[in-house]
Amino acid sequence: MIVKPGKALQGAVTLPGDKSISHRAILFAALAAGESVIDNVLVSGVTEAMLRALTALGVAWRLEGTRLTVQGHGRSGLQAPAAPIDCGNSATTIRLLVGALAGAGVTAVLDGSPGLRRRPMLRVVEPLQQMGVALTAVAGRAPLTLGASPYPLQALTYTLPVASAQVKSCLLLAALAAAGPTTLVEPGPSRDHTERMLRKMGARVEEGSGEERWVRLYPPAAELRPLQMTVPGDMSSAAFLMVAALITPGSLVTLRGVGLNPTRTGLLDALRRMGADITITHETEMAGEPVGDVALRAGELRGTEISGDLVVRMIDEFPAFAVAAALAEGQTVVRDALELRHKESDRITVLCQELRAIGADVTETADGFVIVGKPALPGGTINPHQDHRLAMALAVAGLCSVKGVVVQEAEIITESFPTFVPKLRELGAEIEQQFDR
Repeated sequence: MIVKPGKALQGAVTLPGDKSISHRAILFAALAAGESVIDNVLVSGVTEAMLRALTALGVAWRLEGTRLTVQGHGRSGLQAPAAPIDCGNSATTIRLLVGALAGAGVTAVLDGSPGLRRRPMLRVVEPLQQMGVALTAVAGRAPLTLGASPYPLQALTYTLPVASAQVKSCLLLAALAAAGPTTLVEPGPSRDHTERMLRKMGARVEEGSGEERWVRLYPPAAELRPLQMTVPGDMSSAAFLMVAALITPGSLVTLRGVGLNPTRTGLLDALRRMGADITITHETEMAGEPVGDVALRAGELRGTEISGDLVVRMIDEFPAFAVAAALAEGQTVVRDALELRHKESDRITVLCQELRAIGADVTETADGFVIVGKPALPGGTINPHQDHRLAMALAVAGLCSVKGVVVQEAEIITESFPTFVPKLRELGAEIEQQFDR
C-alpha cells in the first residue's frame, strides 16, 4: 500500500463497530439464554476468529452485513469442541474464551498463530488455577489446555499485576461459576466494557475507586439475559483518522458515533495536551456506552509527556499518537508503557525502528520512547511486522511526508479495520494498493 502526500482531508465518516465491544458481545451472546441481536458488529480477522470459536462450541449464529444474531443456550449449552480452537492472531479471543470456557466447564484446547503463541498467558493461567481450573500452558504461552475442573469454582480475591481489561474480563467470566463473589483489584483504569455488558445482561457487578480500584462480581442465580444492542464506533480505529486529520494541513474531519467510554479516551486527552483542535458534539448513550461525534481541525501540535494512568487509557493508540508526536513541535516523552512490548509486536522497539525508517527522530527507552518532532517526514518503506495498528499508523504518516510511505504486507490491516483505506479515500487521501497474485 502506498500513501501519498496530498490535499487536505475533508468530510464526515462513520466508523466500524468497536473491536473490544464486538468481541465481548459475540462471546457473551453465546453464554446467554435466548436470541441476541447485535448491530454494527465489527467484521474483521479478529472477530471472525471468535465467530469460528462459537461454531466449534456448537453455538448457532447468523451474520447479515453487520447484524449478528446468536442463538444462546446458556453456559451449560456450550459443547466441547472436537478439535483445538484456532484463535488466529487475537489475544482478546483466547483470553476471553479461556475464562468463559473455564466458567462453563468445557474441556478444550485453545491455540493460534505463531504471533499469538508469543503472547504471555500466565497472567490468566495462574489466577484461573487459583480458582481451581484445570488449565495448563506451554512455557507460559499458547496452546492452552482446559481439563475437567471441580464445580463450583473457588471465589477469588486477586490483585492484577498489570492493568489489563483482557485479564480482568477473563477472570470475571470464570467468576460467573464461582462459589461466591470474586474481587479483582486493579493497578490502573483498564477499559470496563465487560462490566457494563454483564450488568445489562443481569449480573451484579460492583466497582470501587479511590486508593484502590476494584471490581466485584456476584455469581448470578439465573441465566444471563440475551443482548439487543448496537455497537458504538471504535475509538482505536478512530485514532488513525484523528491523527490523519490533525497532521494534514487544511483538514477538517468529523467522525460520527465514536465510543467515548472514559477508559478509552486517553488519546483525546493526550492530543488536547498537544494543542489539538477537537470538538465533541451529539453526545448520547448506546448500549450502555457513551458516544458522540468528534470533529478535528488540522493545526500546529506541540510535544508533551505521557505517563501513569493515561498510558493505560490509550494503550492501543500509541502507534497513532507517535506519528502525531513525530510531526509536533518540540519533544514528546512516553514513560510507564512497558506493556507495549507485549502486543502484536514489541510496539516500543518496532515502532521506533519503523518511524526511523521514514525519517522520524525517535529514541527507544526501557518503558517508552522520546520523539523530537519535525515539520515533515521524508517518507520511505516500512514493515509493520504483522501488527495491524503499526501498519495503519505508519500509513497515516505518509499523508504528511515528502515522498509518501510504502506499507509492506498491508493486508494485516484487515485484522481490525477492513475499511481503513475506503474511509481515508472518502476523506480525500490518495492511496494506491498492489496485490500479490
